[in-house]
Amino acid sequence: MSIKSILFMLVGLLFLYGLFTVGSPFLLALIIAIFLEPVVQIFMRIPRLTRVASATLVCSLFTLVVLGLMYLIGLKVISEFLAFLKKLPNYLNDANELIQETVVDLQKQYDQLPDDVVSQIQSGTDTGIRALIDSLNSLLGNISGSFFALAKAIPNLFIFFIVFIVALYLTSYSLTTLKGAFLTLFEEKSRAKISEVLLNLRNAIFGFLRAQAIISFLTYIVALIGLLILDVNFALAIALLIIIVDILPILGTGSVLVPWAIYTLLTGDSFQGIGLIVLFLVITVFRRMIEPKILGNSIGIGALSTLISLYVGFKLVGVIGLFLGPIVVIVYVAMRKVGLLNIKIKLE
Repeated sequence: MSIKSILFMLVGLLFLYGLFTVGSPFLLALIIAIFLEPVVQIFMRIPRLTRVASATLVCSLFTLVVLGLMYLIGLKVISEFLAFLKKLPNYLNDANELIQETVVDLQKQYDQLPDDVVSQIQSGTDTGIRALIDSLNSLLGNISGSFFALAKAIPNLFIFFIVFIVALYLTSYSLTTLKGAFLTLFEEKSRAKISEVLLNLRNAIFGFLRAQAIISFLTYIVALIGLLILDVNFALAIALLIIIVDILPILGTGSVLVPWAIYTLLTGDSFQGIGLIVLFLVITVFRRMIEPKILGNSIGIGALSTLISLYVGFKLVGVIGLFLGPIVVIVYVAMRKVGLLNIKIKLE
């Protein structure tokens, strides 16, 4: 491989990383515009309807649908979260009463034991209670911090959404022009191969997004069924929260289900506590089993390659790597198919 090709690949990787970070609203707008392009072409067949008019109509319909779904789903989830927050003090009072009752029961048992044994048990009990209180305070701090972080992120999310919508309209207006301008960067004999790479990349990206949506939907169904079996209140909102944290490898479903299970076990609800632990194990195993297979089938690379790209991407650049890793593999495979990367190892 020539130095020019290596430099081109490095620049391409840096460009992709920039798109997935600071350029994420524009990348999302480009993906949605490509996704809406067939619909735009259908409307353009209507007499006297230009591309600008057709793209405006399609993008407006898409925006209305997104806003409607955000309103309907968000209203239900927010109402359940608010109801949960209202009952949160009751849950904490129950936990405090349980701790006090446990201390009283232990104190009664101490009277029948030798003094040295009592002192050792007392020391261990005090340590355990302090650890439990610290854990509860830490959990409450994390919950409060998450809500504050969400509140602080609302302005940024609003700006992101506005920039995304404006970029969607502008990108849809000039999609064919953008593709032509991009192809002019390459020699005439290479443009057909680059077009095929772009086609494979588009199919793979849509397959990747579709696979993630399928995985999240199936995980949501599993979590919702488990919560309904356990007769948990606010199952819709909690199942959505589980999906959100499950997408983030740093957190995972355990950050929600494990502390919750410990709390229910301590409050005496062993059925729900054990059920939450089982649900955590089921979701974890279920997601790890279906993710490589569904992603591999959707983006056109093997399950093992998908798993390796997900892990390496995450280790190198964090959460962004979960998306960037498979895309790098997709681009590499597509370029090899069209003959742009003919790497042969010579041993002689």
